[in-house]
Amino acid sequence: MPTATDVFAKIRGHERVEQLRAAREADLLPYFRRLESPAAPVVEMEGAERIMLGSNNYLGLTGDPRVMQGARDALERYGTGLTGSRLLNGTLDLHLQLEAELAAWMGTEDAIVFTTGHQANVGTLGTILSPGDTVVADSGDHASILDGCLLSRAKLRPFRHNRLDKLERSLERAAGDGGGVLVVVDGVFSMEGDIAPLPEIVELCERFGARLMVDEAHGAGVLGARGAGTSELLGVEDRVDLRMGTFSKSLASCGGFVAGSAEVIEFLRIQSRAFLFTASSVPAAIGAAHAALRIVRSDEGRALMAQVLDNARYLRDGLEERGFAVVAPHPLAAADSDGSAEGAPPGGDVVTPIIPVLVGDDWKAVFLWKALYDAGVFVNTALHPAVPPGGALLRTSVMATHDRDTLDRALAAFASVRERFEAEHGALPGPGAH
Repeated sequence: MPTATDVFAKIRGHERVEQLRAAREADLLPYFRRLESPAAPVVEMEGAERIMLGSNNYLGLTGDPRVMQGARDALERYGTGLTGSRLLNGTLDLHLQLEAELAAWMGTEDAIVFTTGHQANVGTLGTILSPGDTVVADSGDHASILDGCLLSRAKLRPFRHNRLDKLERSLERAAGDGGGVLVVVDGVFSMEGDIAPLPEIVELCERFGARLMVDEAHGAGVLGARGAGTSELLGVEDRVDLRMGTFSKSLASCGGFVAGSAEVIEFLRIQSRAFLFTASSVPAAIGAAHAALRIVRSDEGRALMAQVLDNARYLRDGLEERGFAVVAPHPLAAADSDGSAEGAPPGGDVVTPIIPVLVGDDWKAVFLWKALYDAGVFVNTALHPAVPPGGALLRTSVMATHDRDTLDRALAAFASVRERFEAEHGALPGPGAH
């Protein structure tokens, strides 16, 4: 007897189907746009030159000759792929060297490289946690963190984004759940561009006996004197248990890693299904990441990190001056009151390379994206459920290799587009609306 319900029925009735159809027919779909050149500050997209304000290539290293040569050397020596897992036939000296250098960079005992950043989070959380444990996660955490939490079947206690009072309440409740407790947060949040208050989070974790994992995907290679991320910037490296990072941002490649104590990393090597049952990273990706990491750890890397933060502040301030609602700089005074936040100016603040522009309404965000696209500026569009209802935004991001002239042209496009947009669609949120 056939089943009463077709498993594909939900596809035809999906709430986004009609919206996607209408957007495609009006050429308003902000996703899957074709890139026709390298990920540079100015790119070719769909036959036109556009300023790229939608890339995670924060240090601009994807086109660096040394990074490209690292990929070529690995390709020539090992071929296009390893066709097997790290456990079996997929471990190279390149993997082992990279893991050792990642651990040294992060200041940890060991590190493990995964084929993708998504797998790094899923494979770590799905292995460390088990039924009976509790995981406490920020509501703004990356989707891969949520996927790992769900895969683990641990009890999930989310708390409102960056709300320490909500985190404390979740930890109080988790204390009665009976198992181990892990708190997991982004260091820099991928949509909002803001920073987790790690010193306060560390204090709460220590008070309640919880372990802490920080996703440094958008902080590694950007923040801290060594570029080791938010944990380094805020002076809590030695109090964070696990730190995750990716190669697909500042390290100009593809892959992910987790750094921590030797016993935890070894446990992941022999137990993480996302590590054991997937093909090893292609050699070119490892070679590129290795070359990029060596640049990041050099004096040149420190200069690039200073430049990307300077560019981020310039774009943020320029957008605010032109009437847009942008995220406020993150104050560092509390974290650095005793000089503990290495690389942070005492009493200063920081603007990360992610500068979201709040729009509010989903369709307004799409219309504004298209107006900017037509004006020669590409940005990312974040709609519900990627952001809370009524929180639609345009996510802009900068590279160290953006020059002032390019950023000024982008700001001029934002200003001209805003004037025409508001005449047709109504007012946009202004400064302070975040």
